Amino acid sequence: MDMKEIAPGMELGLSDWLEIDQALIDRFADLTKDWQFIHVDPVRAAETSLGGTVAHGFLTLSLASHLLAQAVPTIGDGVREGLNYGFDRLRFLAPVPAGARIRGRFRLKGVQERGPGVRLLTLEMTIEIQGGERPALVADWLTMQRLDTSD
Repeated sequence: MDMKEIAPGMELGLSDWLEIDQALIDRFADLTKDWQFIHVDPVRAAETSLGGTVAHGFLTLSLASHLLAQAVPTIGDGVREGLNYGFDRLRFLAPVPAGARIRGRFRLKGVQERGPGVRLLTLEMTIEIQGGERPALVADWLTMQRLDTSD
């Protein structure tokens, strides 16, 4: 995607739906050693206001790279590398129930030139829950791009 073709506010892409099943939640719990019962104990979690197990917020966030890769081709010609730079305004707005499907929606919020061959992109990211009233999370995702300047 050529930077001349996009402008701040423009939607860059929408990923496919991805199911967040209990097996994925359990594997994430094992990797992060976060076995809080609302994530891994369906019987006990059913007794809460959540009505069942839910994905870790950080599991949902960690899937952002996968969702972005599906939704958005490389932004800008001549990009040598892109590096995560962090997040601004990250909020977890709704729990993702086990068995739910999520997808990522990405908009370009801004571009800053940070020096010769370096720019900072701000992507407005929304991770939606299929059939949900609110998104699972919203964030401004910062990506530093290093450009090929060997012309």
